[in-house]
Amino acid sequence: MNYAHFIRELGRGSEGARDLALDEARQLFGAMLDGGVPELELGAVAIALRLKGESVDEMLGFFAAASERLAALQRPAGRPRPVVLPSYNGARRGINLTPLLALLLQRYGVPVLVHGLIEGYGRVTSAQVFREFGLLPCLSASQAQHTLDGDGLAFLPLSAISPGLNTLLALRSRLGLRNSAHSLVKMLDPFKGEGVLVAAATHPDYLALMREVMGALGMRGLLLRATEGEPYANPKRRPRIEYLHDGAGDVLFEAEHDSLKTLPSLPESCDAKTAADWTRKVLAGEIGLPSPIANQLACCLFAAGCADDLNQAKAIVAVEGPGKAAC
Repeated sequence: MNYAHFIRELGRGSEGARDLALDEARQLFGAMLDGGVPELELGAVAIALRLKGESVDEMLGFFAAASERLAALQRPAGRPRPVVLPSYNGARRGINLTPLLALLLQRYGVPVLVHGLIEGYGRVTSAQVFREFGLLPCLSASQAQHTLDGDGLAFLPLSAISPGLNTLLALRSRLGLRNSAHSLVKMLDPFKGEGVLVAAATHPDYLALMREVMGALGMRGLLLRATEGEPYANPKRRPRIEYLHDGAGDVLFEAEHDSLKTLPSLPESCDAKTAADWTRKVLAGEIGLPSPIANQLACCLFAAGCADDLNQAKAIVAVEGPGKAAC
């Protein structure tokens, strides 16, 4: 493969760079995932794409290449659609509430797969919070499948479902910049269309890109502005939450813009133990569930098939609270 050709097309600057066609992107990214691109050329491609910005066709090609190499999971029999929570950023300003959302869904009988990174390089990851609950990462996709079929909640490291993507994410420590893989991992559904993906991004441009890619693929999922890069709603002010399905999109909740009348009772520290202790109190009903998280929970229940419509899902959350009855 002539990597100089790709670098020349991608790296001509904002005015001269050319977007790759879908098949070209699929071919190039497949080689990147398989470790077939020499280090110098790999770094050049990653930087060129970062500076140019990925097109929809490029991301569709990248997604196709990644999907071909992604470990597959099966929807647990007789259960609602599994919810997929990509967790790749961790938290450093507030507590990480991805585990809370996952544990709430588990209580409602919804299978939940959290996939992501174990170490946060200064941030508190979901894996670290789960460890405080005694929930350890699965070592393989087969172990995750067994855990989902039983307990209904599994954390699966990216290295276990896509070693190639895990290697590309690790480039950040050497290049100092994110690359296309960082956006791609947030759209991975190992259930191959049977799951409900909770897709989140911080920047509006990436949200728009994810919306177009998920729409083109007919994916089922929720799209919202991330909180510190994590897929949970900001507990202080709800973001816009969209439901994408069958190539269409519905706005389930608009973003909140008004001044807050009351603030949720959140801890000042964000370490893993503090996050776990606070989460336990919410699950026990000792601390109120922040309304944005309750809204997001209702959206997940609706998308997973636990309710006929959003109003019914909101009523279920209002009555059951942290979750006493399964779907």
